[in-house]
Amino acid sequence: MLITFFRAIMLYIIVLIVMRLMGKREIGQLQPFELAISIMIADLASIPMTEIGIPIFNGIIPILGLLVMHLFISILNLKSLRARQIICGKPSILIYRGKINEKALKKERFTINELQERLRGNNIVNLGDVEYAILETSGEVTVIQKPEKRNTIPEDFNIQPDYEGIPYDLVVDGKIMDENLKNIGKNYAWLKKQVEKFGIKPEEALVVTLDGKGQIFCQKKEED
Repeated sequence: MLITFFRAIMLYIIVLIVMRLMGKREIGQLQPFELAISIMIADLASIPMTEIGIPIFNGIIPILGLLVMHLFISILNLKSLRARQIICGKPSILIYRGKINEKALKKERFTINELQERLRGNNIVNLGDVEYAILETSGEVTVIQKPEKRNTIPEDFNIQPDYEGIPYDLVVDGKIMDENLKNIGKNYAWLKKQVEKFGIKPEEALVVTLDGKGQIFCQKKEED
């Protein structure tokens, strides 16, 4: 029992490291070869995890082999457009200039109902509002609405909004984010002065953030 416990922990760590090295894609964004490798890794890890009679390296070595294969295919995709098209495929245009591409639907085995479902996932309920719908190689559907149906943006009214930048976490759960303070050219003394305006110390804050406009948000941690 104890051996199974430690084998499970070891395999979990190995799989976690391998998946981390494979990148940060979400499951819905995996290319076909990445999904296949992920499934195979899970299957290879499960066998030596439960079968004590099987040496644990019988699971670890094939997993590392799949990692090498993944890295090789990824490099090949970067170097060769032709290889990328063969391995990952090419995007398919399901709706072109407002007209449904029936040939593409049949090729990708997409029904009209599935297309409508994907459009609703993009907050579009009317087929007539779509200019282009593209089925990406990851299986996601990218939708471009007709110009008259798109949401207005400041540029449509010749408005130039102020630059906002990105917000920085300065304190998270009472811990000072020293690197972020350094990135904005500030120090602890400055942070303390800002947070004291809210009646607390930085270490007492649940979160402190600084947005691109210089506005500070601060919330105190609840007492236990």
